[in-house]
Amino acid sequence: MELKKNTFKAALKEGRPQLGIWSSFCSPVVSEMLANAGFDWTLIDAEHSPLEIADLLPLLQASAAGPAMPAVRPPWNDKVLIKRVLDIGAQTILLPFVENPEEAAAAVRACRYPPDGIRGVAGATRASGYGKIKDYLHRAQDEICILVQVETGAALAQLSEIASTDGVDGVFIGPSDLSASLGHLGNPGHPDVQAAIKQAAQTIRAAGKAPGILAVSADDARRYLDWGYLFVACGIDTRILSAGLDDLAKKMGR
Repeated sequence: MELKKNTFKAALKEGRPQLGIWSSFCSPVVSEMLANAGFDWTLIDAEHSPLEIADLLPLLQASAAGPAMPAVRPPWNDKVLIKRVLDIGAQTILLPFVENPEEAAAAVRACRYPPDGIRGVAGATRASGYGKIKDYLHRAQDEICILVQVETGAALAQLSEIASTDGVDGVFIGPSDLSASLGHLGNPGHPDVQAAIKQAAQTIRAAGKAPGILAVSADDARRYLDWGYLFVACGIDTRILSAGLDDLAKKMGR
């Protein structure tokens, strides 16, 4: 049994833009649907949804039915959570609220086995094909994509150092929390926030890493791509469903 290639990580390394979709639903049906919706990657969000480790497993299994590569955002940049998410088979992980290069380096260590890191060793996990993937312990980190999330003004001030951290593959900018941190709660479209987002892409690229971001509309997604963002989530499943229901109800006079 061979170790699965992380096509998302490979694309970022080659500088190829990756379009994604954000998922807050806790449903394998939705995960399977999104995996086949024509996007390059999906983000399973366990930070702002009621997902626990056991809930993530069927979502990853369902995601395997399509070509989109699944990424998982655990609720915190925590070595125990990271270990458990990787053991159930996630190959791309997005760590929220990384404030400085030390926290970025800790995230990398948590994703790697000794001597390069501190990830706990288990012999028969889903990640290792239940022990059937040849030489998994020595090759796992080659296909694990580590993304760190910058979402405050304080972190933005150290963005170059965070992005330069060895082992970090990409830096994701969180528009909602960033706008709150910059004094514009609920208004990520504010000119000051958008200016910071635009500059961030250049800073991350200058460090040789891939910049990423979440958009809530196609227009936003296209603008971020024009600014140099390489991995862009183009929408959120809950928002798409809500907007579709509102539109249908309006057409029916409700």
